[in-house]
Amino acid sequence: MVVEVEMKVEADHDDVVDRLEKVGAEAHGEKTQHDVYYSAPHRDFSETDEALRTRREDGDVYVTYKGPKLDRSTKSRREVDLRVGSLDVADDLLKSLGFTEFGRVHKHRRKYVYGDYVVVLDDVEGLDEYVEVETVVGEDEWEEAREGVREMLRRLQLDPSKGIRDSYLQLLHGSGEQGG
Repeated sequence: MVVEVEMKVEADHDDVVDRLEKVGAEAHGEKTQHDVYYSAPHRDFSETDEALRTRREDGDVYVTYKGPKLDRSTKSRREVDLRVGSLDVADDLLKSLGFTEFGRVHKHRRKYVYGDYVVVLDDVEGLDEYVEVETVVGEDEWEEAREGVREMLRRLQLDPSKGIRDSYLQLLHGSGEQGG
């Protein structure tokens, strides 16, 4: 099982870019992402803290399942990504199985890499600027990786205690209850 260990904070991107350059992080491009989140016909994702989405980013399409968060301070969770050939086919498949669209999130993302950590700067349509620090590890390593993510935030002069566990979808809908 693969676990994505992630923390997100609201932050001004100009300041963070300067700090990323100072610590030696490498820029890895920019993408526009269009996410569509689905509700399940067989269980309430807001109760189970799960999410299912499709993502289109610069021609690539993914279907992603996100399991329940593993702790109360980060967004660490099991994540399964499946690359598919067509957004229309993925949407048709999910709707044929009874999934219904719940919401959409559109964002522009700049990506940086520092060691085992990915730092993304998200400008989310309808929201503010956010910084996410994440790493992907095996199931037995996620607690140690969580401390590394916190340390990376501190290196960027960002406060881990101001971490936001809600997804962008939750922030857009004004609710911390829908999985995402």
